[in-house]
Amino acid sequence: MGEPAVRFEHVSKRFPGVQALSDVSLEIAAGSCHALCGENGAGKSTLGKILAGLQSPDEGKLFVHGREVRLDSPRDAQMAGIAMVHQELAFCDNLSVAENLCLAALPSRGGLLDRREMERRATAMLAETGTVLDVGRPFGELPIAQRQMVQIAAAVGGGADIIVFDEPTSSLSQVEADQLYALMGRLQQRGVTCIFVSHRMPEIFRLCDTLSVLRDGRHVATRPTAGLTEGELVQLMIGRSIAEYLPKHRDTGAGDEVLRVERLTLPGKFEDLSLTLRAGEVVGLAGLMGAGRSEFACTLFGLDRATSGAIYVNGAKVEIDSPDAAIAAGITLVPEDRKKQGLVLMASALHNSSLPSLWRLSRLSWIQRDRERRMATEYFARLRVRAASPDVVVGGLSGGNQQKVVLAKWLAMRARVLILDEPTRGVDVGAKAEIHALIGELAEQGTAILLISSELPEVITLSERILVLREGRLVGEVRRQDATQDGLLRMMTGLGSGVGQAAD
Repeated sequence: MGEPAVRFEHVSKRFPGVQALSDVSLEIAAGSCHALCGENGAGKSTLGKILAGLQSPDEGKLFVHGREVRLDSPRDAQMAGIAMVHQELAFCDNLSVAENLCLAALPSRGGLLDRREMERRATAMLAETGTVLDVGRPFGELPIAQRQMVQIAAAVGGGADIIVFDEPTSSLSQVEADQLYALMGRLQQRGVTCIFVSHRMPEIFRLCDTLSVLRDGRHVATRPTAGLTEGELVQLMIGRSIAEYLPKHRDTGAGDEVLRVERLTLPGKFEDLSLTLRAGEVVGLAGLMGAGRSEFACTLFGLDRATSGAIYVNGAKVEIDSPDAAIAAGITLVPEDRKKQGLVLMASALHNSSLPSLWRLSRLSWIQRDRERRMATEYFARLRVRAASPDVVVGGLSGGNQQKVVLAKWLAMRARVLILDEPTRGVDVGAKAEIHALIGELAEQGTAILLISSELPEVITLSERILVLREGRLVGEVRRQDATQDGLLRMMTGLGSGVGQAAD
């Protein structure tokens, strides 16, 4: 078998109020694609960050290619041939794509920055991942999927022989995810060891030859993926059986029209979009990156303003020119990027959950703190938010628990229309099942839900109707019973009409 690429020996790591890792020992074979599996808070990302030099273990040893190493910084990890693709984007928004990609080794000529060489290097690094974009564009202006591809290019282009992929496909469409899968195959052919952290079962079984399961910070098992079923893996991860981790909600039938959008247009993003949402209905919105899905959601929530078209709520025309106006009309948004648009990271989970509801929780302009705490406690229990208390800083929670706080915030509002943009991004299989069940429960209670997801099985399972966008235009509508992944992909890419009714 040879010397493993990575060996953890009795590694432990504590954070205030939580034991993230406890006596973890496991090996990762050189040249393998090894998955780290577990629920949010199981310790997967912490283990990856220790290997990437972002965190130091309190106890235990780390060996790379048989040699004990101490990695006190990302530069130490880079010198050891280790790179990491982070779940949460870690680049400088105000710098260009090229500057971000070459930041560790900026090319110079005569003591001055050689911008031409920097842009050439950046373009070559992106080409390795099959990505083409303007490297002079500020990183912060890119859609989140393109930002993720830039981060992947940085890890691959650095020449590392061990790469940690922490939820790399969580913000990618299926087409971009397929590009990443092909890239990882090429990396393995070159002898690169890939450590893959993901909640998506199909890609774990597609890419990985071996997996290790963590539960509550402890190493539970290491198994070859061959011969292991999804059900067995779920049971190892959560310690209980989930018969169907993408459960279908019950058909509730069409209620009264709650939202109607007529010929909404935002130049350069989407054009002439029309749809209706009825009480108790879940409508899916499918499309590739750049199709206009998230931009449409942001416009409905008042983050962008359409140049033409109309929005009606309960039959009355409304002007949505700000989030305040959207909330007043009963429209709420769980955004694609929770850190930038969904949370105040330095505030407590309690205060984040109550922000839109403060007017309800106040009397004579004074916030009634006992009511605020009762509300937060109720929704945290309902969503199973894992936090030492509601007073913890939300930025210190795992990605899945942060997402639950965003959901709690809007559930407390009891909105008429709930827009969910990638609601299970970075969420583990147990929490995903809970969120799917919650979507069904909200629909049964009469909430109109617009669901945007890059996971086509999720869209097909949860939506009663699926609208397909391509290049900013509505190109088709499919009923759930007629929908297939292949058919939707054909419509999304323009390779065929797929199954369903073509849009007028």
